[in-house]
Amino acid sequence: MKVKVLSRNPDDYVRETNLDIQRVPRNYDPTLHPFEVSREYTRALNATKLERVFAKPFLASLDGHRDGVNCMAKHTKSLSTLLSGSCDGEVKVWNLTKRECVRTLQAHEGFVRGMVVRSCGTSFFTVGDDKTIKHWKMEKPGYGEEEEPLNTILGKTVFTGLDHHQKDAVFATCGQQVDIWDEKRSSPIRSFTWGVDSFSAVRFNPVEVIMTMRSNTVSWNPMEAYYFTCANEDYNLYTYDMRYLEQPVTVHMDHVSAVLDVDYSPTGKEFVSASFDKTIRIFPKDGGHSREVYHTKRMQHVICIKWSADNKYILSGSDEMNIRLWKANAAEKLGVLAPREREATNYSQKLKEKFQHHPQIRRIAHHRHLPKSLYHQTKELRVMKEARRKKERNVRKHSKPGSVPLLSEKEKHVVAVVK
Repeated sequence: MKVKVLSRNPDDYVRETNLDIQRVPRNYDPTLHPFEVSREYTRALNATKLERVFAKPFLASLDGHRDGVNCMAKHTKSLSTLLSGSCDGEVKVWNLTKRECVRTLQAHEGFVRGMVVRSCGTSFFTVGDDKTIKHWKMEKPGYGEEEEPLNTILGKTVFTGLDHHQKDAVFATCGQQVDIWDEKRSSPIRSFTWGVDSFSAVRFNPVEVIMTMRSNTVSWNPMEAYYFTCANEDYNLYTYDMRYLEQPVTVHMDHVSAVLDVDYSPTGKEFVSASFDKTIRIFPKDGGHSREVYHTKRMQHVICIKWSADNKYILSGSDEMNIRLWKANAAEKLGVLAPREREATNYSQKLKEKFQHHPQIRRIAHHRHLPKSLYHQTKELRVMKEARRKKERNVRKHSKPGSVPLLSEKEKHVVAVVK
């Protein structure tokens, strides 16, 4: 005689408390789920649609400047502190958590051309059209004290840019020449000139190599990669390998007017650009087209842009005297997520990545609504580019073979490399 017994362990299906979620037994054998792919595709489609529905990147506008915002600087130690300089010489310190101005000072006569916070975060430097470099305390002056800089350096020419070393007490300015300054000296310790050309921006490279013994000489290897991106007047951005400047690594195209500023995310995987066409675009570092575009009805020409140090927010300064706070990920939910909410978000993201090349999902994910004027400018620019390509093909077709070389998009924009 055979006796068959069903045995179940209560720990596998009984809840420990009434607040726990009901345990559901599941068999993940694919033969038992023939419609799994179709269900996941439907979920991915719904997740993509919901992402576009909840994509609301704009967070706040910081009002207070009486002229256009010309430059901004992030605090090196505080995520909630932002500095901005306007075209009337005014500098404001903002608290992003409270979204209010905590300090205002008249720093220069004319434009504030550049500003930077020291690595320690206790003070900051500004340069302006009045040919001065000013060193300011980060803290407010005490009661009864006047708002005066710690140090003022009078230069011979107008300074157009400024940057500080990540660790040392050294900063750099640019204008008609590039000067390297020591904070304790009133004259530059080193100056660099390049013919009669002037400079509009200067940046310290954060990459340094420290070896156990002294290096006697250095040789550049053109195949190793250190990248930088420059914003250009021809509506494009170019990412270069600093050891191989013959042509850019990537050409980033989507803007329809001059690109005025660019800033990398802390992860280095993306960067954000500000343009004269009144839009902000987010690009992957190795992608030719933007993944996101931000715009509002009131926002005018965007002059400066910053990506926050926690990789969550973007700050833009525009011509109509406003600083705007945006989400780096338009559909991201802010605040603390419950564990189930976080799991659902991650699951939806994986589904969208799995089905990202399906036509319907790709169309919904890539579609962005643009203002009518911007849409027509983009369309007109596309027609112009196609006309130029057609003309080049016709010229090459009716010319001697080899007389009209076929240039890639990367090679078209580099005139020469001076060594």
